[in-house]
Amino acid sequence: MRRARMRAAALMLALAPVAAAAYPDRPVTVINPYATGSQADATARALSDGLAAQLGQPVVVTNREGGSGVVGLRVLAASPPDGHTLAFSALVPLTIQPHLVRNTGLGPDAVAPICNVTENILGVIVRADSPWRSLPDMAAAARHRPVTYGSPGPNSAPSIGMERIRSATGGDYVHAPFRGDAASLLEVKAGRLDAAAIVVASGVPMARSGEMRLIGTFSLRRHPEFPGVPTAREQGIEAVELSAAGLFAPRGTPEPVLDRLEAACQAAMATEGFRTLTQRWAVLPEYLGRADFARRLADHFTDHAEVLRALGVQPE
Repeated sequence: MRRARMRAAALMLALAPVAAAAYPDRPVTVINPYATGSQADATARALSDGLAAQLGQPVVVTNREGGSGVVGLRVLAASPPDGHTLAFSALVPLTIQPHLVRNTGLGPDAVAPICNVTENILGVIVRADSPWRSLPDMAAAARHRPVTYGSPGPNSAPSIGMERIRSATGGDYVHAPFRGDAASLLEVKAGRLDAAAIVVASGVPMARSGEMRLIGTFSLRRHPEFPGVPTAREQGIEAVELSAAGLFAPRGTPEPVLDRLEAACQAAMATEGFRTLTQRWAVLPEYLGRADFARRLADHFTDHAEVLRALGVQPE
């Protein structure tokens, strides 16, 4: 039995270069685990256009939203590891959700990281006519009455950022999770919610039009689109929540295929179409190759295990 396993492993190694040379031999699917029309969706589609040019095959985006990205990443993890099914996703389903929901089957080891694509600066946005002009203004209000806010999903990175504010400043917050940023932004615009915790890029169109106002970010640096808006830390609130998004393949995908995808991803990010997308949505491109991206994924996973334990959050 042992010899048979060794022969099978040797055969797989011998065939890997052949498989890589033929890859891809049919269209490639990129799973977007978030809502159609979102900033993540637009980024996935722009990246996929660039990948198609590099790989010489159509690259088709399919939306499998739900569970703050868990639904789509589970589909990826269960897909054949041949490089024909990929996912463009934030790190949340792999670094936060496994600590909050039992038996997700996800984590850094459930996938093969290909490349980091964007830095996702998170923040809090309110209507332009809100009396709050800063995060301390919101925190002060929460000590007198419940502050309602939306986020792109239960236990999403922006909602964890709000939990950090609550932990640092006290107060009463009522969370309304949605599937993506767009729905919570519309609720704030309609006056049914006080604020939205979002990926800042999703709120850029409404902020540019004067309908909304960004009052703070959870990042270590200010968003370049809003240089006058301080981070939470700059406003005296220790509420740092970092986020990123990238391209993933199923675990077990052959190394030569991953190498080809890594190179294709870097080239796709340099295309005019992708650069235009980043400017229109104020997305912050940040390329990291496989090794560095894998380290980031592992670091985020470990960090959130400690943070969520400190916040008293228990897995359901």
